[in-house]
Amino acid sequence: MRILAVADEESKSLYDYYHPGKLDGYDMILACGDLSVEYLEFLVTMADCPLVYVHGNHDEKHKRLPTGCICADDKIVIVNGLRIFGLGGSYKYRDGKYMFTENQMKRRIRKRWMTLKLHGGFDILLTHAPARHLNDLETIPHRGFECFNTLLDKYQPRLFTHGHVHRSYNHRIPQKCQHGNTTVINAYESCVIELEDK
Repeated sequence: MRILAVADEESKSLYDYYHPGKLDGYDMILACGDLSVEYLEFLVTMADCPLVYVHGNHDEKHKRLPTGCICADDKIVIVNGLRIFGLGGSYKYRDGKYMFTENQMKRRIRKRWMTLKLHGGFDILLTHAPARHLNDLETIPHRGFECFNTLLDKYQPRLFTHGHVHRSYNHRIPQKCQHGNTTVINAYESCVIELEDK
């Protein structure tokens, strides 16, 4: 399965310099937040495949939801046979609709315990923020969530895709790494993922 992951900044290559066929061949798009509604709608239209998204900390400015896209925030959605668990938002550094303390994010996860049990876990964890000490920074606005590590360790999903920590903040942050059996993708701007069929 060929997946396009996007986050935080619109890719000029995919948008400003788009040409017909550039978005062909993708089975799914995962959008990790802080992208314009218009950009998401453009991608889902031109790629002709499902686009699943969560909200970023700056998405409270949007006046509407993107048409034709699937919001996975606080639920599991099944797309192309994959169970995708979405948890948007970032670590709370000011008041905001999509900002959470560690305890608030833990509560969001606890509220989904029955959903997680009924689905037998999930294949993809889709978030805006990273996990703590896994592609995050020490500053409060870009701190990751400890509870994401707990999710990864317990359910061992195939893929964890996040955004929020731009590589321009720290060029040493890898776009791809491993956490146990999970492939971790920092989707900043865009990243192509080849996910082998099970």
